[in-house]
Amino acid sequence: MKRRFPSLIVSALCLIFLCTILPQQADGDKPNIILIIADDMNWNDCGAYGHPYIRTPNIDRLANLGMRFEHAYLTANSCSPSRSSIITGRYPHNTGAEQLHWPLPEDSVTFVEKLKNAGYYTAAAGKWHLGKAVKDHFDDIFEASMSGFILPSGDGKEPPKMIAKAPSGCEAWLPTLQNRPRDKPFFLWLAALDPHREYEKGSLIPAHSLGEVIVPPHLPDTPEVREDLRLYYDEIGRLDQYVGRVITELDAQKITNNTMVLFISDNGRPFPRDKTSLYDGGIRTPWIVKWSTVVAPGSVTDSLVSSVDIASTLLDIAGLVAPPTIGGRSFLPILLDPETITRDYVFAEDHWHDYEDHGRSVGNQRYKLIRNDYYDLPATPSADAGRSPTWQTLRKLYDKNQLNSVQKACFIAPRPHYELFDLEEDPDELSNLVSHPDYQGILKKLKYELDEWSKRTQDFMPSKRTPDEFDRLTGEPDHSVRIRPRHSKKQMFGTNGKY
Repeated sequence: MKRRFPSLIVSALCLIFLCTILPQQADGDKPNIILIIADDMNWNDCGAYGHPYIRTPNIDRLANLGMRFEHAYLTANSCSPSRSSIITGRYPHNTGAEQLHWPLPEDSVTFVEKLKNAGYYTAAAGKWHLGKAVKDHFDDIFEASMSGFILPSGDGKEPPKMIAKAPSGCEAWLPTLQNRPRDKPFFLWLAALDPHREYEKGSLIPAHSLGEVIVPPHLPDTPEVREDLRLYYDEIGRLDQYVGRVITELDAQKITNNTMVLFISDNGRPFPRDKTSLYDGGIRTPWIVKWSTVVAPGSVTDSLVSSVDIASTLLDIAGLVAPPTIGGRSFLPILLDPETITRDYVFAEDHWHDYEDHGRSVGNQRYKLIRNDYYDLPATPSADAGRSPTWQTLRKLYDKNQLNSVQKACFIAPRPHYELFDLEEDPDELSNLVSHPDYQGILKKLKYELDEWSKRTQDFMPSKRTPDEFDRLTGEPDHSVRIRPRHSKKQMFGTNGKY
């Protein structure tokens, strides 16, 4: 039987947990926390979630030693809005940073600063996509880009070293873990660049083969698409190696039992109809928690979780109370018992990402409703995907009328205002049931839940549309200027409910 925990008693349960499970721990022995964020990785593109060919032995081992969440969702289908939501515990439209590359406002409250103020050493290593204003919420930031990254020195006396190239974005993970202060609990934000585009050959040795590629039904099965996916597989494999190094180092430092590790992605696969969409390929995420003293090895849960829940949960784990600006619902009770239910629905948002768009979704384990607010526009993928061999192949086949209705959807306007899917019967979300007579009750219920959530979180339609910055067919810059609007505190922090 599923065990339901209303949000009003979650904090009390977590307090009881901290007092009973960890009574022997002094302040210096508070649980360490590591958040690992893949960049543009689809939820089921690893062995732990059933992919038979992508080589992810370390992510798989993480799942074997911990808990795998089958129904985990992000609040955004785009990189920086997703990360801003995670670190603030706010839905994107409440953060003031809902569009791609918009930095978090300087008055943002993050769970990281709360951990830091409580005595945690806090560090970020890898991709940084949150702006300058919240950098001081971390003790150290070792930011990576394709051009290089800063490596911390081993003894703290020598100046940091610039490494010439950081193609994976994970190169500073291990040094950050090794060079941390040993007299404090720690929180590490470990963010990869893998498997974000652009791809380079040789990122994994041995490489995946074309025969190991599984082409999803919304893409055409051609040699060009297979090669594009193969390179994507290789970058997932490279990311997996760094995950393994972190886990091995925790064992070497003998801190495995007192360290909680959460592995997720920031959004889905960087291919058409995945990243920047509200289909599962855009917002569903791998979600694996390893915590030896708490989580049963090899456990699996069907309970819903959302990335807006991460902030409040990590504060719970540290024995801290989330401030009013941090929402979400702690999933700590699920870690204690995978049968626990902490939420009935998850919500996600679509905002500007290279191109103008606006949409919302609501769903549970069985059904999902997508509302396309700018349905007069085609569902153009991100510009990096638009410059890819896959998109160029789609364009050629579209011109020749050789795509099926799902494969050509990114070119079509207008598109449906609403899309309804039965995820159990149609996991690839190929059949829109919004007009099906048997699903009208479900449609009405999900519309109601979406409307209520919008009221509760003070969601609103933009007064103006933001211009595209790239050509929708070629993915090349068109030199449009995007202006960042002002946001009031009421708009960003108007609600404090545990939604």
